[in-house]
Amino acid sequence: MSTVQEAQAILRAFDFDRQRTNEQAGRTLLALAGLDENSAWADATNKRMGVRQILDWMRGPLNHPIAENTRETIRRFVLHQFVDVGFCLHNDDDPSRATNSSKNNYRLNPEALLTIRLYGTPDFGPAIEEYVAEAGSLAAKYQAARDLARIPVTTPEGDTFTLKAGGQNVLIKAMVEEFCTYFVPGGEILYVGDADQKLATFERERLAALGVDIDERGKMPDLVVYQPDKNWLFLMEAASTHGPVDHIRYSQLSGLFSGSTAGLVYVSCFPDRAVMRRFLPDLAWETEVWLASDPTHMIHLNGERFLGPYQH
Repeated sequence: MSTVQEAQAILRAFDFDRQRTNEQAGRTLLALAGLDENSAWADATNKRMGVRQILDWMRGPLNHPIAENTRETIRRFVLHQFVDVGFCLHNDDDPSRATNSSKNNYRLNPEALLTIRLYGTPDFGPAIEEYVAEAGSLAAKYQAARDLARIPVTTPEGDTFTLKAGGQNVLIKAMVEEFCTYFVPGGEILYVGDADQKLATFERERLAALGVDIDERGKMPDLVVYQPDKNWLFLMEAASTHGPVDHIRYSQLSGLFSGSTAGLVYVSCFPDRAVMRRFLPDLAWETEVWLASDPTHMIHLNGERFLGPYQH
């Protein structure tokens, strides 16, 4: 029989800490292994499961009532740690999958699965010793596979960092590499939001020096760039599917950056005109629009400021 207590013992054998060996973690392991308390560990599987499926398994085969709001706790405090050490794989069928995709999934590392199936036999001890000895290299192997799917980004100054592949980050790469090159020469990138790491770059002290003290990361724009020679702070939103600077967002950002000693420039960034058209009626006045498909031009929603002929 595969009980929650045995699942906890297995996690302890894999050298997880106290929080990753509690009953919740034990039930998570049982769900990932496709077992109930009448199953044998030798029958463990590693079918890909989303967090909702894991919760459904706990409520169903494990007959354990669990609240829906526990979903985030399991994802952040159990599954993330399982993934970090290579015990569990995240989206190994498509590492570029967006973080907010409904297809996000987890499954037990095949090497870990082979060891788990031996629990309760004389071979488990030697197998766990071998696994733990190789754990570092296994984690590195699966981390390397995830890293291959990341998007490399090069700033105009030549610095590099990576973003999770997919989602808005393809557009954020263009914003950094194209927009900043054309429109913010000499700009300092102070913040880049990444759906995977939450914060790819956050120059908190530099922002504080400009009068911006931010604790609520969730309200930050996707990209913040400072242009020292003009003392302008660009607040840029990537809007390939949602989130341009409409009147509500304009008000939020104005409040968030109200202490800024630099002038604020609000920019909605779109992949192309077709996407922009969907949001055009909602865009706020006194903002800018930039299209990755036409990187050398901007659209100004600034009224009288730009009224008049161009000087040639």
